[in-house]
Amino acid sequence: MSEVLNIGVRARAASRRLAAASSAVKDHALGAMASALTERSDEILDANTEDLERAETDGVAGALIDRLTLTPERIDAMAAGMRVLIGLNDPIGEVLAGWTLPNGLRISKVRVPLGVIGIIYEARPNVTVDAAGLCVKSGNACILRGSRMAIASNMALARIIDEAGVDAGLPPDTVQLIRDTDRDSAKELMRMREHVDVLIPRGGADLIRTVVEESTVPVIETGVGTCHVYVDARADLEKALPILLNAKVQRPGVCNAAETLLVHQAAADAFLPRAIEALHAAGVELRGDDGTRRYSDEIKPATEADWHAEYLDLILAIRIVDSLDGAIDHVNRYGTRHTDAIVTEDYSAARRFTAEVDSACVMVNASTRFADGGEFGFGAEIGISNQKLHARGPMGLAELTSYKYLVEGDGQVRA
Repeated sequence: MSEVLNIGVRARAASRRLAAASSAVKDHALGAMASALTERSDEILDANTEDLERAETDGVAGALIDRLTLTPERIDAMAAGMRVLIGLNDPIGEVLAGWTLPNGLRISKVRVPLGVIGIIYEARPNVTVDAAGLCVKSGNACILRGSRMAIASNMALARIIDEAGVDAGLPPDTVQLIRDTDRDSAKELMRMREHVDVLIPRGGADLIRTVVEESTVPVIETGVGTCHVYVDARADLEKALPILLNAKVQRPGVCNAAETLLVHQAAADAFLPRAIEALHAAGVELRGDDGTRRYSDEIKPATEADWHAEYLDLILAIRIVDSLDGAIDHVNRYGTRHTDAIVTEDYSAARRFTAEVDSACVMVNASTRFADGGEFGFGAEIGISNQKLHARGPMGLAELTSYKYLVEGDGQVRA
């Protein structure tokens, strides 16, 4: 039996026990996991240093290094996210609806775990913790398959939280990590329909496309983020500039960072010179259309590829549009249905933008960076779904459940 198949068999067995675990047991385990993360942070940081040194040798730089890097503060934040989960309602067993038929049958629609969730992800060790915490709270066993770049960090994190969880009463094998980072291990996981109920890929466009196209296990497609900030004709420019800078600069290597700025032509003269100066001061490389390039000789010409790009870096594309319709058309043509924002004081423009932009998250006078499970109050997220079935947007506890119908009778038979 291969490592991956063995993990799948054990995960299925664990999922059946975990589905019956009480809220108290799960919450106690989450608390123990959170404490273990902070108490054993030196162990985690040593493993992360190993990954960072290997990445440096491999020539990795920029946003990927930021995603890979763990610090005491980031470990504390992961632990805090687990503790937030403790305070959230356990979704399992929630009655979504109930009714009684004329023949006396009582029907209840009740939340249940999905079962076994596989997560395939790239160089983001925090996913190991976020995914494990959400799966435990929602009664699911999880199989984690990270990248070679973060393998030492992921192994340390998975070992620490699994040991803490089992000591606190969780079934063994609730949280498992596939140590083999070769492509074949991912392909095997993608085909284990008997043991895995759903796969969630988290990473770049190539990873997500590969999982969607090659998996026979059902997939929830997550978040390539070609996100937009649109500054409308009636935008408050004192709001617009900090929103734009936060969306682009605060953490450029994440999927909810802005990649394209759209500016209504009526606001361009007042806004673009200030925005260009501030963006340049923040180290952002700008690529613009002909209208935008009139404002600075340092702006590179934008190509068609730039409108599609998810840079995950300090690079921003800028286009001037002649109307709200032009902005909406651009977002729907080039966006990835992730997160897009409008800055405006015009209520009707805001309503049209939110109604007509086909994205999972649409912001009005707020940064795209708020598209996040933690910011939404979910405790953490297992990813941001760009699709419309079964989940959309940041996926928290409810999105990691299904439901079953419980039918209670008193001897009824169908005529």
